[in-house]
Amino acid sequence: MQPRIATRIPETLSLPIAEVRRIVANALAEDLGSGDITTDNLVPAETRARAEVSYRSGGVVCGLQVLAEAFRAVDESVTVEELVAEGEQVAPRKVVAVVHGSARSILKGERVALNFIQRMSGIATATARYVQEVEGFNVHVIDTRKTSPGLRLLERHAVRVGGGRNHRYNLSDGVLVKDNHLVALRTQGVGTVEALRRLRDRIPHTTRIEVEVDRIEQIPEMLEAGVDAILFDNFTPEQAKEGAKVVAGRAVIEISGGVTLSTIRAYAEAGVNVISVGALTHSTPALDVGLDFSLDDGATR
Repeated sequence: MQPRIATRIPETLSLPIAEVRRIVANALAEDLGSGDITTDNLVPAETRARAEVSYRSGGVVCGLQVLAEAFRAVDESVTVEELVAEGEQVAPRKVVAVVHGSARSILKGERVALNFIQRMSGIATATARYVQEVEGFNVHVIDTRKTSPGLRLLERHAVRVGGGRNHRYNLSDGVLVKDNHLVALRTQGVGTVEALRRLRDRIPHTTRIEVEVDRIEQIPEMLEAGVDAILFDNFTPEQAKEGAKVVAGRAVIEISGGVTLSTIRAYAEAGVNVISVGALTHSTPALDVGLDFSLDDGATR
């Protein structure tokens, strides 16, 4: 298979290019400071290099385009050959891309580029495992807002690459009424059903309403209010099954809180529709990805 040359993020990528470039620029500014004093004073400016991006542990490839953008932001003449497709499962020691260009530029962009691809690949790999556990069920595995500050765009993309789906992007992206919202309402003497009906009148007709419950006894009240989705917070699989019977298809059911690889299938079997897993983005380890450096043919030019 012929390698695909990617000197910049392709227009077909689902990530907004301007936002990716902003994130990359911030990361490079943080890492480079006023300049790489080691590289600039040690490596000759004319030295050319070839560097292989290698997955030292197996997993789902994610973030190649962001890696390419990191090197491009340092030096537009640097090229990246992508040897596999985004979302492909690879074995340990697989070379997924080759970087060509100025040795100085590659060294300056190396850490930032690897930080992105390691983080994104780790999330995509973890998501794929969760999705595999519920294969055969009509259930969606989704992320949460428990993301790294400033990196939500990339981390949510990684969840999609791993086969998952995304929850609301931010607080303006959808209505999710949590227990603390309802506690605040009680100080005004407003009942839950009344409050939710008032809410429906205040938001656009296209906006769905989801409400969190932590007890089965709360479900009938939410159904009376006509909510679109009910989030079962920290329910056991047995409680989720009982709650699903009460809902009886009248609202979408989301499970959230403490879901693990060992329990997610039990939740799917309970009859829920959506399972959110905060661990996908807040505590998933990065994949081990390295850059193996060598001089290009001709060494210096």
